[in-house]
Amino acid sequence: MDPSAAIAAIRDSRPPATDRFTYLTIVESNLSPAVLPALNEILQDAELTQEIGWDLVYNLVNLPDSDACLETIARLGNPREVILKVLETLELLHNEDDGYQSDDEDEDQKKPEPEQPVTLTHKFITLLGVLAILHRRIKTKYPSRFLAQTLQTVLQSYRPNQEMTAAVINLVHSLSGRRRPPLPSRKSSVNVANPDQDGDASKNAPDPEADKDEREDPSETAMQQRLLLSFVTCILEAYANGNDMAWAARLLEYYNPDKIVPGKKTLMAAFREDQELLARDSIVGSLVALIADLGLNSCSKQFVQRLRKGLIRVDPLANAGEAASPEDIPLSTGGCICLVGYWVFSSTVFDADQPTPDAHIFPEHFDLLQKTLEVGGDVEAQIQKSVGAIEAIVAIGLWLHTNDRISEASASPLIKPTPASLEGPTSGFMTYIHLVTLIALYHPRIQVRNAASTLAGLVLHSDPADDDRLRILYDLLENCAYASLKARAVTWLREEFLAAATPPPTVSSTSADPPANNSVFSEPQALETVQYVVFPNHDSVKELEPAEIIEYLAWNMPFLLQSVNFGLFLWSSDRWKHVLPANLDATVKERWFEPLQDALDKLENELKPEKGGELAGQDLGPLKFDLDVLRERMARLEGTHGFKASEIADKA
Repeated sequence: MDPSAAIAAIRDSRPPATDRFTYLTIVESNLSPAVLPALNEILQDAELTQEIGWDLVYNLVNLPDSDACLETIARLGNPREVILKVLETLELLHNEDDGYQSDDEDEDQKKPEPEQPVTLTHKFITLLGVLAILHRRIKTKYPSRFLAQTLQTVLQSYRPNQEMTAAVINLVHSLSGRRRPPLPSRKSSVNVANPDQDGDASKNAPDPEADKDEREDPSETAMQQRLLLSFVTCILEAYANGNDMAWAARLLEYYNPDKIVPGKKTLMAAFREDQELLARDSIVGSLVALIADLGLNSCSKQFVQRLRKGLIRVDPLANAGEAASPEDIPLSTGGCICLVGYWVFSSTVFDADQPTPDAHIFPEHFDLLQKTLEVGGDVEAQIQKSVGAIEAIVAIGLWLHTNDRISEASASPLIKPTPASLEGPTSGFMTYIHLVTLIALYHPRIQVRNAASTLAGLVLHSDPADDDRLRILYDLLENCAYASLKARAVTWLREEFLAAATPPPTVSSTSADPPANNSVFSEPQALETVQYVVFPNHDSVKELEPAEIIEYLAWNMPFLLQSVNFGLFLWSSDRWKHVLPANLDATVKERWFEPLQDALDKLENELKPEKGGELAGQDLGPLKFDLDVLRERMARLEGTHGFKASEIADKA
């Protein structure tokens, strides 16, 4: 349509030339980016905008360059009606895709798109700018009732990208009445349109439905602040779940600089230099600062107790409009966990002046871990849907351990040393480590899995009872179905032997020195207990078909490699003779080493084309490399003094 004809139509048909409904139909049928400047002029008529403005919101927000018209409607339209229309529009955006139609849609069903379609993110930002203006215009006794509905709808439509989050921050700043001084300019800053702050508030029309004799209830300020605080904790959780913040992994780098691979870019360096990652830290820092502005700026014992003992709050705004007092409005449990995770992370890595929790691994962190993972009964599903909050829990655990906050003096009997019998009751340490290893299994981010595994090992070694530590290792090696975790358990077992053999710093030591203490790991009892789970019987493996051997190796390779490494550790020197049970070398060789070697030989023959095997020429992919490493290390193990000694003894 000719833009000039469309402009003439919407100008000439203004009431009283037509009635309101007819005029609205004419406007909607002539809408295009070209007529928007003229429409904005027409909307300066406050009486007309109060009549039709609210009904234009949905069509305008889907039209490029319509922000000025929407701002005019926000300033002059009936705020109560426009708010309802904005929220309805946000709800419609909830399932909308951000961007163009997919390429695989039927060409006949495609509709013409504007040259520059309005993205979901832009619509969200625009509508939040409109809401900021509208809420400041409403004059009512209980504005929190409008606010509760708005925040719940915004949260449902929110997606955790930087621009949407910046728009949320602008909205909360406007609605809280708290305006922070401008932060120093940073390349990572994310700026979005903010008409409430940048526009002219003097153009705002009064609320036409305001009761001049009705004043805002005195409790409303606290109610609204609590609503906003609850809302921002929800946003923080959603942002951390949707963006890899690497809090736990960066803490590990900070705590262990000696383990950083030379020449490899660290995560801490990446978050300093990469603009996308830098912006993530900036956004989270702004959310945390906003939470402090709204009154949550202390990680007191009371706060920690509420977090570990209170109900899990997944949707705290669901019934917030019915709250009788601010105390009745809960905060997001996951958001509060993310907040504490950021506090301990930033106070360490950034040396920021942030609160740190008055807590210990036992009982506070243990309770929080157990409560968070076991909600709903499906641990894997809970980890998958709360990846940011779960990472925050790992980060908190690493911070607590590093700061020697294992347990209080009055810790629960749950964590006291338990009987040495492997059939004894499960200790608090065992349950804690089991929960952390579930994170190491199921978390979708590999760096979090690694950090969780590290935390589990640190807490294991912190258990003051050596027989308890041995029982935990035995339990993992016997009952865990995952080779990667069994491999870590073997690593932890080796660390226990090293720790038991390490003399006090003031005592000089040589490899011939006696053990430094009377730990169970300085005696043969430890290996006597775990030998059958570290080196399980492989007789059944050598009887498998070649394809089944491949399947077995693919599933168990991490554990097999760590077991052979542990064998090299034990038998490559005489240092560990004092911890070896009698005939361990011979029995391991007979039940573990030789059957496994036979299975590998069988597989190798089937893979050789000249042998005519059924798997001849099959590409094993990455397993081929691991198989070569396993073969090489088994050859080294066979050549150790310990294994040769058992062979000599057999011949004798």
